[in-house]
Parts: sequence; structure tokens; C-alpha cells
Amino acid sequence: MAATSKLVFILAVLLLVSGHRASAAANDDPAPYFLGKWELLPNNPGISAMHSVLLPNVDEMVIFDATVWQISRLPLPDYKRPCPMHQNKATNVTNIDCWCHSVFYNVNTLQVTPLKVITDTWCSSGGLDVNGNLISTGGFLGGSRTTRYLWGCPTCDWTEYPTALKDGRWYATQVLLADGSFLIFGGRDSFSYEYIPAERTENAYSIPFQFLRDTYDVYRRPGQDDFRLENNLYPFVYLVPDGNLYIFANNRSILLDPRANYVLREYPPLPGGARNYPSTSTSVLLPLKLYRDYYARVDAEVLICGGSVPEAFYFGEVEKRLVPALDDCARMVVTSPDPVWTTEKMPTPRVMSDGVLLPTGDVLLINGAELGSAGWKDADKPCFKPLLYKPSKPPGSRFTELAPSDIPRMYHSVANLLPDGRVFVGGSNDNDGYQDWAKFPTELRLEKFSPPYLAPELADRRPTILVDETEKAAPYGKWVAIKVKSAEMLNEFDLMVTMIAPPFVTHSISMNQRLIELAIIEIKNDVYPGVHEVVVAMPPSGNIAPPGYYMLSVVLKGIPSPSMWFQVK
Repeated sequence: MAATSKLVFILAVLLLVSGHRASAAANDDPAPYFLGKWELLPNNPGISAMHSVLLPNVDEMVIFDATVWQISRLPLPDYKRPCPMHQNKATNVTNIDCWCHSVFYNVNTLQVTPLKVITDTWCSSGGLDVNGNLISTGGFLGGSRTTRYLWGCPTCDWTEYPTALKDGRWYATQVLLADGSFLIFGGRDSFSYEYIPAERTENAYSIPFQFLRDTYDVYRRPGQDDFRLENNLYPFVYLVPDGNLYIFANNRSILLDPRANYVLREYPPLPGGARNYPSTSTSVLLPLKLYRDYYARVDAEVLICGGSVPEAFYFGEVEKRLVPALDDCARMVVTSPDPVWTTEKMPTPRVMSDGVLLPTGDVLLINGAELGSAGWKDADKPCFKPLLYKPSKPPGSRFTELAPSDIPRMYHSVANLLPDGRVFVGGSNDNDGYQDWAKFPTELRLEKFSPPYLAPELADRRPTILVDETEKAAPYGKWVAIKVKSAEMLNEFDLMVTMIAPPFVTHSISMNQRLIELAIIEIKNDVYPGVHEVVVAMPPSGNIAPPGYYMLSVVLKGIPSPSMWFQVK
């Protein structure tokens, strides 16, 4: 008995040590003294980046603003004319608009290619389909019921259908489902949702959604009309592993069955303030971790950071005073039978920040302000320092303040992960139009931010995927062999393979952003000198990873390889 007990004890210790090794590898700071690096790009696109999305394979960033002001800093070139007619928001007059409002921006060559958009894309939504094409929806006035299509080719331009949607969708959220279809939720005065119809068709109906009415805020003013606060525009919508949709608006959330159009459960409210536009927080779905067991449970956890008090927009617009933003981050496992919010403090308060999932599984909180809300001139005290949030570390040690930029990025800013591991950063315009003389001028400059894992001293340790020797597409559940060049031998304790869906970014919401940590099946070292093979299992279904393109990266001791484009379908 004593010998048996001793053996059990040894096995338990070995398992504990293995667990600690895995956790330590995930939590490693390979360059703890390098706090990132900013690079100002040498040319700007001539428009302010209000919306952005990275197109797969071609590495073209689609950037667009709005047509409502009939102005930008990039004239529409002759080969794109005749100029479209656009309605001016201030004068309500429709005139010829010979300015460009959309471009391709190549993130490698920095080349700007003008595009021609007809309908108004102001505060619109979007997402990439299974083939990596952009489907954009909604906007202002005549753009609110529009669907737009854009392919990534040198001669491509927008194709638009102005009456495709049943309801107007201004400040709405678009989500990709497991079968590759899209739903679009909400928008100003649109308490409904609808599927995005097939190209060249129109929706005859939408689906009423009481939840958006229930989360709509107003400010009561005795003897005066109520002031519209809303605080539920651009709701956070996530596809969870059971195929249902987690939807968060204002300070409340539900689980919706999109097939039956039925609310399955309501979650505990998130205390502290409002979290959606204009009291804008940022949110991500934390990494979904897969296991070798095909049927193992996959939990989904949501992170929400910052926001403001519900009345912040009223205070800024009417009383001209800016209140402090919220300084908390909250997490909840939405697949838990007993979900609860857990909160922790950020180093600084933040409103209108962007949350970027990094290939390491960490979250970069970037852009935003410490005072106010979204809106014209309704914020101040820019957040120049990004925050690195490590969700796998214990509370109290998750945040690191990184190197600051010197460019304010507040209302209408964007941030997108790039395949080389840097983060594309642009936009910022809290002016009702293009203004160069304002306290915070309309921002045209673009930057790239290198997170700490791109420290110069780590360059020789960075693994590389041999793209030409690795499959570039696979069906669900298939095992895929990835060839990896690395001076170090690989083992499962120091290694992760992640894939990230490129999001559509606007107004501090990153639609359809998603990171999956793939199950590692086998590692073969030195299949030939300096080259190893990592076999991973693709996700089991579209509920885990909706069909489309992902940036796949191999992460060794906290250092990610450059990503390759990989299609799952």
C-alpha cells in the first residue's frame, strides 16, 4: 500500500509540474523590458480611417469614412469619374461630390488605390464572407438599407444595392454565423434584426427584437423632451460554441437562438455604467481553446473594458462637461451554467478604446480617451499608452502599460492586427466634418505598432511557417501538418498554434474578431535540418470557427511567427 501511495503521489506531482510548465509557457514575457514600438507610416490615404478591414491574401486594408460631408483630402481621380451625387448633412443639399471616401491601402507597399462609393457609409457595419470578400451594410440616409460588396483585386470597386435591407441600419452590428450567412442587429431606431439577403435580392421583413427596446436609455428632463442617450448602439454580438448568439447592449446581455428567434437566457447585468455607443467600451471574445478530444467542451468567455456613465453623452452634448470614463474590465464565461461577472481595475480609465486579439492570446487595448463619451467634441485626455492584457495571468498582474504614441486616437479610430504581428492604427475624428484647426484635428496619419513580442532581441528566435510546404485550406476536423522553421526544438509545453479571424473595425467594435487555439496532435522535430512539423486539428464545426479566412500563427515561448492565410470551410 505504501509503495502504491508513493507512486500515486509521484504521478500527481508530475501532472502538477506539467500543468505549471504549460501555464508558464503561456504567460511568459519573452522581452519584459521592451514595451513596444511605434512607426509613423510615410504616406496617408487622404481620408480619415473611420472603418477598416484587412482583406485576406492580398493584404489590402479597406479604409473608408463617410460621404455626408462631401469632402476628404483625396480627390476622386479622373478614371473613377463621373463624380457621384451626395447629400450634405449640414445643408441637406445634394451636390456633386468629387472627393474620394474609400481606398485600398496596401499594408506592405503602402500604396493607396482610390475607390468610388455611392451610398453613405457613415457609421456602417461589415464582415468578410467565406471567400474573404467584404460585405458592408447600412450607413446614413440613403446608405442605411444598403448592402455593398468589394473584392480584393487591382481593378475591383464597390457594388451597391441601396434597398436590400428591410430596416435602416445606422450603428448596427453584423455577425457571421456557422453556415456562412450574416445577421445584422439594431441600428438607430431599428429595434430588429435581419439576415443579409443574397446579392441582388431584397428583404421583405425583419425580426422584431424587444431586447433592444429594453436596453434603450433616455435622460429625463422635467418640462422638456427626453434626451436620447441610447447606449445600446453597435451591440456586441458573438457566436458561441453551441451555435447561439451572445448579445450585449448597454449593461445587459442575453443568449439568442438565431434559428428559432428565441431568447434562451438572460445574464446578470454588468454593474458600473453603460458599455455601448455612445458610452463606448470595447469588447472581445477571449480565445477559444480546443483539445485533442473532439467532443471536449469549449467554453466562451467575454471581456468588456471601459465605457462611461449612462448620462455621459448628455453631459458632454448639453452641459459641456466631460465625466471620467470607467476604469474596469469585466469577464464572464457565457457558456457557464452559473455565469457571473468578475471585474478588475485598469491602470487608467478608458472610453472608445479598441480591443485587438494578438496571436499569443493576449489582448491589446489601444486608442480611446479618459474623459467623456463618443460624439462630436465629447471626449478629452487621449489614451496615448496602449495596455497589454494577459487573460491567462492571475488578477492583479494582467495589465502592462506600453510605449505611448504621440497622436491622439479617440472618436472614429481603428486598430487591426496585421499578418506580420504588428497592429495597424488609424483614424480619429471628433469633428463634424474634416477640420484641420480643431483642438483634435481630423486625423489622416497612419501608424503601425509593434507589440513586445516583436522586440529586436527576439528576432532570431522567431519561428517561421514554410507557407509553400503547408496546406492553405482544410475542411472542419481535418488534421493539418504545418512546416515550421525554428532554431529551437519544439515541444507541446512551449508551443501554441492560433488562428484569428480578421475583423471589421469601427467605433471601437471589432465585428467577427475571433481567436481559436488549435489542438496540437503531434510534433515532429527535424523532419529536415532546422525544420519541424506540427500537426493540428482544424476546428470541429462552424460554431467554433465560422467559415472563411484566418491568420494562422505558430507561437513558440510567447513569440509568434508571421501569420499565413488559412481558409476553413
